[in-house]
Amino acid sequence: MSNFIQVGSPAPTDTVLDHEGKEVSVKDYLGQKLILFFYPKANTPGCTKEACSLRDHYETFVEKGYAVVGVSPDNQKPIQNFINKQSLPYPLWSDKELVLIKGFGAWGEKSMYGKTYEGLLRSTFVIDEEGKVSHVVEKVITKAHAEQLLELLEPATA
Repeated sequence: MSNFIQVGSPAPTDTVLDHEGKEVSVKDYLGQKLILFFYPKANTPGCTKEACSLRDHYETFVEKGYAVVGVSPDNQKPIQNFINKQSLPYPLWSDKELVLIKGFGAWGEKSMYGKTYEGLLRSTFVIDEEGKVSHVVEKVITKAHAEQLLELLEPATA
């Protein structure tokens, strides 16, 4: 059973900081569609693949009317380095207090090498113009996340 926020729910609008230290919120995107992805740690292999997949298809998302924003519990400095190193065209937000991360249900039990611990659950939420969650991606395919989202947002017609 997932703790993720459900489709149709209003997206949490807690304020966090962007990579430049400015206060930001999902409220800033009301009136447009938003792809909000949660990733565990900047400059790690999986997160880099995911961020670059979204970077490589960024123009397609923009053409379809979507803004893209990434959120992690990292500080601003590693986030800024990640943006610069990977030439990311979209903002990344720092949620050190885990308010937005927990609000979306993207924090929970994980396991690695037989050990269980609490951590960020890699996930993506699509938010409509009115601030409601329209799609939840619980199983992110890191190297093909953009394609995964595009397929979800515009399923192929039979």
